[in-house]
Amino acid sequence: MTPTTPELTAALKRFFGYETFRPLQREIIEDSLMGRDTLAILPTGAGKSLCYQLQAMLRPGLTVVVSPLIALMKDQVDAMEAAGIPATCLNSSLEADDARERLRGIEEGGIKLLYAAPERIMLPGFLDSLRRWNVSLVAVDEAHCISEWGHDFRPEYRRLAELRDLLPGVPFLALTATATERVREDIVRQLRFSGASVHLASFNRPNLTYRVVAKHKPYDQLIEYVSKNPSESGIVYCHSRKTVESVAERLNEDGVRAVPYHAGLDAAVRDRNQEKFLRDDARVVTATIAFGMGIHKSNVRFVAHYDLPKNVEGYYQETGRAGRDGLPADCLLLFGAGDVVKHAQFIDEKGDLREREVARRQLQQVVHYAESSTCRRVELLRYFGETYDRVPCGACDNCLTPKETFDGTVSAQKLLSCVVRIREKNGFGVGLAHVTEVLTGADTEKIRKWGHEGLSTYGIGKEHTRPEWSSIGRELVRMGFLRQTEGKFSVLELTEAGRVALKERRSITLSRPVGKPAAAPRPARRGEIVCDEALFEKLRRLRKRLADEKNVPAYIVFSDASLRIMARDLPGDEMEFARIGGVGAKKLEEFGGAFLAEIAEYRNGVR
Repeated sequence: MTPTTPELTAALKRFFGYETFRPLQREIIEDSLMGRDTLAILPTGAGKSLCYQLQAMLRPGLTVVVSPLIALMKDQVDAMEAAGIPATCLNSSLEADDARERLRGIEEGGIKLLYAAPERIMLPGFLDSLRRWNVSLVAVDEAHCISEWGHDFRPEYRRLAELRDLLPGVPFLALTATATERVREDIVRQLRFSGASVHLASFNRPNLTYRVVAKHKPYDQLIEYVSKNPSESGIVYCHSRKTVESVAERLNEDGVRAVPYHAGLDAAVRDRNQEKFLRDDARVVTATIAFGMGIHKSNVRFVAHYDLPKNVEGYYQETGRAGRDGLPADCLLLFGAGDVVKHAQFIDEKGDLREREVARRQLQQVVHYAESSTCRRVELLRYFGETYDRVPCGACDNCLTPKETFDGTVSAQKLLSCVVRIREKNGFGVGLAHVTEVLTGADTEKIRKWGHEGLSTYGIGKEHTRPEWSSIGRELVRMGFLRQTEGKFSVLELTEAGRVALKERRSITLSRPVGKPAAAPRPARRGEIVCDEALFEKLRRLRKRLADEKNVPAYIVFSDASLRIMARDLPGDEMEFARIGGVGAKKLEEFGGAFLAEIAEYRNGVR
């Protein structure tokens, strides 16, 4: 029998300490409890994990969670045990005795949630065990890994469909934070869903502020930015392993506790550095994209991209690791033309033609995002097929401080005309880089070879630098006056709108590129929980001490949001403390006394 809404809400408060569900959580849980295969696409921080964690306590038998990373499994098990939910994981990091003890707990029926990697689940011996364990739900976390169209394809996920034959009648719940329509269709097909219930939430993260800053002395920009967040955790994404290590080293020299993370480090070092970050023993992690999938650290207050990300989908997922607790967080992208060139060169080295074409298209999309003068949310959500019309959003640089514009009619005419003259002379088009060289009167081998020094547009654009002309050209592409062909030798072509604008000399307004100074002060944060900051800091120190005693990350004890509500409402007894969001029955019993004592001491003036 499916629980009623009041019964679900009561279970939510008992185990997780919350009075209400987040958008779509209740509907996803209800559909899954009715035995339907369910696909849930919820943004990072929207509570995907709760959709199977709560079910596990309401279902008979065992819920099996397919999880891609060992660190993620451990993090989730710690969180479940803190909430009073019997959970365990099986992975290659366990000693034999520990693994046998966990298996015994499953066999005896004392475990409700089992986390395991797909490689382990599909081992013959493990499959035999699944038949005995009374599995009532299979939850596939990070389900985009099953699709080759996703940004993090893992072939071992494809075999999970074999569980349909092994466990007939057992519903599947697939969850992911980022999935285009093509990826969603692939997940449903690969997992052999029948009559799937699909829940697609808005990809908007209203608590995140997005900013793009022109890259200029990037480390100086970063240290200034990090210094404005003196007690807050953050992630700095870098393109290369060398940059990851050098930035971490310089941050430490400047008094910021930082650790590096990339695939080239020894596994033990990676694990140790990740653990330091999760436990607030290091407040910044510098990392390649190898870091982050499934990281549930809720109090990450900023994500900075030191280098240009490879694609919009990855950028969205990486920025989504900030502000998982719902409190305001910042996302900073340092954007420079040099990064675009590096990415393009790296793409040209790829062996597969189709892979190169996809990578070039993705690079164009992320450059478009970085250079756009429109609302960042509009651009991000459009990528996922979602329309956002609450502009200005109040939480991105283009809405908070709109870019300066200028009458770009003459500049646009020069560039459009240059594209036409080159094609008229040679019968073929060229790329944007060559057009900028012609406009600025460059003396290159190609210009001499093709006779472009004789064009009427040669050297007529010396009022702009080549990077400025490149920016103008890309903006004309975004505005629909030019198009860039795909393929290795991408060339510019006039669109019909471009021909009309050129012929009729239509007025065109362009935006000036972002200026070069270091990152501006952090924008005002909407949605901050205003509280007694001195008490909040005392509660943070108490949380860290209790977490260290239990050998778990601090956010597993309570989130920053819960601490801020405590420091705002000043609960005086267990009844009042139990009303705080995030305080369930187990946490009230285990931590309530310590936090109430700290609050009482503060209220009584012992500071």
